[in-house]
Amino acid sequence: MGFTSSVVVSSFLCLAAFAALSAHAADPEEIRDFAPPANNAIPNASYFTFDGLRNIDVKQGQFANVTNANVNDFPALSGLGVANALLVYPPGSVNVPHTHPRGTETLFVLEGTLEVGLIDTTQPVPVLFTQTLCKDDIFVFPRGLVHFQINKSKKTVRAYASFSSTNPGLVSLPRTLFGVNIDVEVLTKSFEVSADIIRKLSAAQPF
Repeated sequence: MGFTSSVVVSSFLCLAAFAALSAHAADPEEIRDFAPPANNAIPNASYFTFDGLRNIDVKQGQFANVTNANVNDFPALSGLGVANALLVYPPGSVNVPHTHPRGTETLFVLEGTLEVGLIDTTQPVPVLFTQTLCKDDIFVFPRGLVHFQINKSKKTVRAYASFSSTNPGLVSLPRTLFGVNIDVEVLTKSFEVSADIIRKLSAAQPF
């Protein structure tokens, strides 16, 4: 089996292995209108404003640029059960297969055309759904399900993501499998490929 074919097999099995990964924890209910600032300071308009999406430094390359606006960077979201992110996809870039264990994601395309994929695990055999999204389209990725995006066009694509959790979490399949020094024997036997392939995939991390 050639290296390219083996990588394809590895990628498919990688997705299948993680397709059932999900968490059932939910954000705690906020019994107040909103969480106050640290040290119980008096809130003002700036407390409810996040300006971290301005003037983003977009890096060209094979991976999408993701700028998060979650509770870690935007404390006013605490207890409100929402988070956001701006995604910029240079031509040919990908947002690698991943999951959000604590939140559902809705993706709104602001500019360009984007290919997306979602793996449904409700069937005995996982099913891949793919779609081409155009400007103003919305796609939903249910919590915990493996999904990805790729920009196959020659133009930059911009999209805005909203999450049903203040901190939806991120599990990158490539990084989780090949970037944490799992015993090579475990991976070679799991994916039925050679150790050389596993080492090459591991050397390409982190994503």
